[in-house]
Amino acid sequence: MATKTINAQMLSEMFLAGAANIEAKKEFINELNVFPVPDGDTGTNMSLTMKSSVKELNMCANNDMETVCDAISKGALKGARGNSGVILSQIMKGFTSYFTNLKEIKAIDFANALIEGANVAYKAVTKPKEGTILTVIRESSEALRQNIENINSINKAMDYLLEQANISLKHTPELLPVLKEVGVVDSGGAGLVKVLEGMIMGLKGKVVERKQISNPEDQQETIAGAGLDNEEFGYCTEFILRLVDSEEKKKFNEKRFTNVLSSLGNSLVVVRDEDIVKVHVHTLKPGMALNFAQGYGEFVKLKIENMQEQHSELAAAGQAPDQAKPKEKKEYAIIATSVGDGLKELFENLQVDYIVSGGQTMNPSTEDFVEAIKTVNAKNIFILPNNKNIVMASEQACIVAEDLGSNCKVIPSKSIPQGLVACMNFNADASFEENENEMRDAITRVKTGQVTFAIKDTKIDDVNIRKDEFMGISEGKIICCEKDPVESAKKLLDRMIDDDSAIVTLLYGEATSKEEAEELAAYIEDKYTIEVELHNGGQPVYNYIFGVE
Repeated sequence: MATKTINAQMLSEMFLAGAANIEAKKEFINELNVFPVPDGDTGTNMSLTMKSSVKELNMCANNDMETVCDAISKGALKGARGNSGVILSQIMKGFTSYFTNLKEIKAIDFANALIEGANVAYKAVTKPKEGTILTVIRESSEALRQNIENINSINKAMDYLLEQANISLKHTPELLPVLKEVGVVDSGGAGLVKVLEGMIMGLKGKVVERKQISNPEDQQETIAGAGLDNEEFGYCTEFILRLVDSEEKKKFNEKRFTNVLSSLGNSLVVVRDEDIVKVHVHTLKPGMALNFAQGYGEFVKLKIENMQEQHSELAAAGQAPDQAKPKEKKEYAIIATSVGDGLKELFENLQVDYIVSGGQTMNPSTEDFVEAIKTVNAKNIFILPNNKNIVMASEQACIVAEDLGSNCKVIPSKSIPQGLVACMNFNADASFEENENEMRDAITRVKTGQVTFAIKDTKIDDVNIRKDEFMGISEGKIICCEKDPVESAKKLLDRMIDDDSAIVTLLYGEATSKEEAEELAAYIEDKYTIEVELHNGGQPVYNYIFGVE
């Protein structure tokens, strides 16, 4: 039986079925990610984005068109994760906005709404790339709109839309060479097809089991806020350092020295007089500050005082500050994304106020960043996504931040090393614009490399990739593939390090021993005249992450 029109209730049913179908097929979508790296999460991201809309729909007090459309759009925007999830949320935003003032939806309305969804999605992407989910929604919606005069029911419109979406999807390898090289279609486009398939099932009364449409909180990882309270008292740390020019000590760089100490605390004063450096800083981790400084020379004098004790003495004398006063907004805060205990600690030591847990295999949502923005309570906020698939979700959160009274900017760091260097170049005494420019400039000076294992045999960029062997990847390009992770790392670094390189940051993961990492660090120091900073990142998936400056 042909369905001429649908109401808000039916639209809701169709959407719920679409969410259930992408959830059921998410692993299939995950496996379509082009690189043979175990980080495929497109299906997961799209499913969780849809689930967030489901959560909003389940809370609706009534089922009028405006309420249903608002729930779908708002939920998708809040729950959007990864580039595919953000683009999907924008499609839903444009799609539902067309229906808001309608009581019933006709086939022509459906076609026009899909065109609007495609338009909104394209506008949300700075540099739209064809051969992706964008292409699939645009080509299929345009085809439907061009033929809608010959289609007199929602059923036929949806069937035709799905047919055209599959045609467009099959064509994606011709638009993106990397897809053709690996022999797969675009994963985001495939995810959209699964959503459409589910919506058709809902329209025809073949709804996927509702147990598959649980709330996002039921399955996603806990997003941990590791906020550092800058109001803690800590230790007043003062020392005089004599710089030493030797192979055992680092060459003194005043800017880097100051920025790192600034990241460890506040009230920093650094004065240099030839080979003598005088330092004053309030920090929660005086030992870390001293260890860092000692890498440049020898202490002439040092003093550490516990300011908590001083505060307690004042409080006993009736001079304690008024604790009842609400905290005023801080001037600055930094939010960063990372996964792995070691990486989290590194960012915290660099004065990051909030860690949003996530990375390759679990991209945080827009709502996760919004909650972080609320928690840090700052006038000026910088977000470091540290992953190219997290940039769009964090940018979407910055739009929300305007309503919260915060000036929020994304520093588009696409790797952990870029994020770390951005933090090192933050200066609490500088203006917002100066910090933004300095941090943006800093991330361009870092080359990122990664070593991880392959999950399938393939060939990319003339590199033969074999399952379970270790790939060396530089700036997203696969450089080598070796049986041993250290050998892969050596070949990778030999390509990354040049005459202009001064520092290599080596972050080893949870699958790598300290001894193996130290062996690699020794190799770098022996072969190159370069400083090596070795840290236990504890990250999953990647045996090594390198930053070369």
